[in-house]
Amino acid sequence: MSRKAPRGFARCSALDKRLVEAVRGVHVLGSVAWPASVEQQFLHALARGHETLPKVEYAKPDLSAQRAELQAIAEAADADHPLGDYLARSARSWSVAAEMLEAVGGPAVTALSIELYGRPHDALPGSTQTNLDAAKYFLQIAEELGDGLAADEIDYCLSADTMREELQREVDAFFGDDIVKVVIDPDLTAKAAAGAARIRLRSATCYSEYDRNQLLEHEAFVHTLTALNGRAQPVLKSLSRGSPRATLTQEGLAVFAELMSGSIDIARLKRISLRILAIDRALAGADFIEVFRFFRAHGQNDADSFHSAQRVFRGVPPGGGAAFTKDNVYLAGLLTVHTFFRWAFKRGRLDLLRHLFAGKFVLEDVIRLASCFAEGSLAPPRYLPPWMRSAHGLAGRLAFSLFANKIRMGKIGQWDPA
Repeated sequence: MSRKAPRGFARCSALDKRLVEAVRGVHVLGSVAWPASVEQQFLHALARGHETLPKVEYAKPDLSAQRAELQAIAEAADADHPLGDYLARSARSWSVAAEMLEAVGGPAVTALSIELYGRPHDALPGSTQTNLDAAKYFLQIAEELGDGLAADEIDYCLSADTMREELQREVDAFFGDDIVKVVIDPDLTAKAAAGAARIRLRSATCYSEYDRNQLLEHEAFVHTLTALNGRAQPVLKSLSRGSPRATLTQEGLAVFAELMSGSIDIARLKRISLRILAIDRALAGADFIEVFRFFRAHGQNDADSFHSAQRVFRGVPPGGGAAFTKDNVYLAGLLTVHTFFRWAFKRGRLDLLRHLFAGKFVLEDVIRLASCFAEGSLAPPRYLPPWMRSAHGLAGRLAFSLFANKIRMGKIGQWDPA
C-alpha cells in the first residue's frame, strides 16, 4: 500500500524548488572575499616599514529579482505548517543576505550582518553572560596556560598539498559513493570551506596535526555531511545549502564536533575568541591596521594577523566603525549547541540530536519539524559523524557534563595555596 503524502507536501516541495533556484546567485562569502593580491600588497608594504589601509573593490550584484522572489516565497508559505514555517523563515533570511550583498563595500553591511550573525555584546542563551564575556574568559585561560603548553608546540608543518592528500583519503573512506573532492584554493580567506561536493583548502598555509583533525571533524564530518544529508531530503532540498539564519547553529555544531571528538585545542579557542574581541574593537571604531596590530600583539605572525583582520573587514570599509560579524557565531554557536545537547539528553530526546544532522538546520527547526520526521516528509540522516554513532559514548559525555556543571569552584577552594 502506498503511503499517503503528508499534508502540504506538494506545495512545500514546489516552494522549496523555487527557494533553491532563487538563492543560486546569493554567495555571501564569495561576494565579500578579498583577492589574494590585497594581502600581497599589504605584506610587501609592511616589509618596507609601511602600514597602509587595504583598498578592496567589490562587484555589487543586483539581487532585486531574487529578493522579490524570496519575498513571494515567504508570503506563499503556510506559516501554520511546520515545513511552510521553515520555508518562510529561510526565505526571509536569504533576503536579508541579498540586501547585505547589494550594499557590499559600504557601511550598511554592518547592521545587516549583525541581523544575520549577531554581535559580541549579545547575551548567550540562558545566561546573563555575553559572547564577549565568553571570548575574554577563553582568551585569558589560553594566555595563562601559554607557557605551560610550550612543550606541546609542534615545530613542523604540513603543506597544503599534504593536507589535501590526507583529507582526501579520509573523506573517500567515509563518504563512499558520494564523491567529495578536496582541492586547494589560493584565494580562500579561511583555512578551509566545505560544501556537498568539494572541500577547499587555503594554499601557502602551514597546517598542523591539530588543523588536520579539526578540519576533518569541522568541514568534512559536519559541513559536507549535513550538505549531503540535506541533498538527500525528499522535500526540502534547500537543507543542502543552509540559509544564513542557520549559520550560528551550523558553525556551532562544527566546533562542538571538534570538542566531542577531542580535536579542538586551546589555540583554536584562542583564535575564535580573538576574532570576537576584534569585531568588538572594529565596531567601536578601530580600523584595519589597529585590528591587525591587535592580532599580532596576541602572538599571531604577520600573515596570520592579516588573515584574521581581513575576516573582520570583509565587505565593509576598513577605516573603522564597521565589521562583518560572521565570526561572532563560532563561540556563541558552540555554547548554544552544547546547551542544546545537554537539554535534549536530559529529556531523553536523542532523536532530536540525530535529526540535527539531517540537513543544515537551526536548533529550533528540529523541534518544530519533529512531526515531519515522524510522517516521512523529512528523512533521517544518512551520515552521522563518528562521535555521534555511539549513543552510549555520547550519553556518557553528556551525563558527566550535566553533573559536573553543578559543582561550584568556590566549594573546592581548599586546593588553592594559602
